[in-house]
Amino acid sequence: MQDAESVEWPHGDDPRSNRSAAPPIAAIISRRALLAGLAAATLAPLARPARAADGVFAPVPAGVDDRDHLPVGHSRQVLLRWGDPLFADAPAFSVAGQSAAAQARQFGYNCDFVCYFPLPAGSRSSDHGLLVVNHEYAIPALMFPGVAPGREATQTLGPAEAAVEMASLGASVVEVRRGPGGWTVVPGAHTRRITATTPMVLGGPAAGHPRMRTTADPAGRTVAGTFANCAGGETPWGTVLSGEENVHAFFGGAAGDDPARARYGIDGRGWYSWHRHDPRFDLAREPNEPNRFGWIVEFDPYDPRSVPVKRTALGRFKHEGATCVVNPDGRIAVYQGDDERFEYVYKFVTTRAWVPGDPAANRDLLDDGILYVARFHADGRLEWLPLVHGQGPLTAENGFPDQATVVIEARRAADRVGATPMDRPEDVEASPKTGRVYVTMTNNHRREAARIDAANPRAENRHGHVIEMVPPAGPGGPDHAATEASWELFLAAGRPGTDPGTVYGAGSGPEDWLSCPDNLVFDAAGRLWIATDSGLAAGAADGLYLATTEGPERGRVRRLYRAPIGAEVTGPAFTPDGRTLFLSVQHPGASRGSHFARPSTRWPDFAEGVPPRPSVVAITRDDGGPVGG
Repeated sequence: MQDAESVEWPHGDDPRSNRSAAPPIAAIISRRALLAGLAAATLAPLARPARAADGVFAPVPAGVDDRDHLPVGHSRQVLLRWGDPLFADAPAFSVAGQSAAAQARQFGYNCDFVCYFPLPAGSRSSDHGLLVVNHEYAIPALMFPGVAPGREATQTLGPAEAAVEMASLGASVVEVRRGPGGWTVVPGAHTRRITATTPMVLGGPAAGHPRMRTTADPAGRTVAGTFANCAGGETPWGTVLSGEENVHAFFGGAAGDDPARARYGIDGRGWYSWHRHDPRFDLAREPNEPNRFGWIVEFDPYDPRSVPVKRTALGRFKHEGATCVVNPDGRIAVYQGDDERFEYVYKFVTTRAWVPGDPAANRDLLDDGILYVARFHADGRLEWLPLVHGQGPLTAENGFPDQATVVIEARRAADRVGATPMDRPEDVEASPKTGRVYVTMTNNHRREAARIDAANPRAENRHGHVIEMVPPAGPGGPDHAATEASWELFLAAGRPGTDPGTVYGAGSGPEDWLSCPDNLVFDAAGRLWIATDSGLAAGAADGLYLATTEGPERGRVRRLYRAPIGAEVTGPAFTPDGRTLFLSVQHPGASRGSHFARPSTRWPDFAEGVPPRPSVVAITRDDGGPVGG
């Protein structure tokens, strides 16, 4: 997500949200940091650095302009743009003819998480599959003519614009096929749009709870839609997990004095006009509606008739993603980050093992299990603290009368058990080769020197870091269900020689650095890739980086892709053969002073009168080999 310091938009980093008085673990730096010294569509022109002598691509130089950039030997195709028709009967994109009905049949706005599902289901096909893409939030000043940037103008938009915004968010399921000329979109039976009005149901402990009941849903078991969909994950049984993140931005009206709402930044100062046109977003009229958002949503991409389910057992917070790992005993561990400064890292472990080949047995697997939150110790130990009603401080006397309250107020529950407040934890991914788990801390410039600790070793941390968590060895492999693990610092971001406290691997060159790590993915060879969300924090545009995780160069990063100005790089996903990388280029042109009439870039169309369009690109290697060499 775009960093709040670069452009005015509905970000969730409200400094008042986490009022936890938990003290820092230790005012020391991490062990490793100490040892390191802390020291076939629109094709715009691309910069082409020379290929490196060792066979790995030469890093794209840092910089910023209105184009995107790749190294020599790689190409990219703009596959899906905001407004592209997804159905055979969908209208073509028209800036002047936007409507909710049209947008609901077109590719949504601000693409984020991307996941590739092979066709047919269960195969390893890398030439034919489904792309599932999240759509996070709207930027009216870049979507509609005549709208000024900022909250004041956005909140006064009329019902027609609000309806377009609602239809532009959620998710798209798109069938794609690779041929001699590249990738193409195939309108077909699998195509689907999920929006802010799509019917959904609630599962898990919060379903039916009084705090989930509204005028439209007195039973507290059905919800209209999803939005603020950031990162996500996929399950071993072939479903999508989509994370609802900055949901606070979509509610307005008189909030009243409600600490439970305030803990999630829901204070009536929403960014959009939805509450003026739809009573469910008016806090005074429907005070429970916000409790129905901030969850992980599961749905079957292969079945467009399937009803999405909000899995409340996984906790309510500002979800960046949900990464599933199969434990040796068959249970599923779901790693999650809460993307806000001073928030927490979570893990959910199912009670039952998953059953391969039996969709019915796995259908509600994520409704039953234990939610944990992380406490990082200065000596490298990691505790997973259970968030279970009746255990420790999570009792009725402390305001937790049942497990539903624990998951609805997962942040407050994590406060009470003494979790470690982190520097904006976002994506979490586990290595398929080693079982080690990597979690990004994007940034936290509000951390004061008195609050630094082992896991968050820098005050005014503007560039973020990555932590490596190591599950203990168990019978059959790493035990992701264990309640104890170890951890260490993997890298500390920023520009070496300019930003204090950077930590990278041996052999790093002058271009081998990044700022504000965000999304993560492992490719077919087990290599880690890091996408960034810096908002020009280091004076350079965001990009995608290959990171070395083992050997003498562990911690070295190389920039493969550089985005156009204002854009965040999100949602990287590979085909099973590693020969195509799908990448979301979110909010191009979202830099200060940029608006519809005078954007900082018109990427990817570069046509007069056409605003910048968030897009998914397909990156390939010119010789047909695996992306990245």
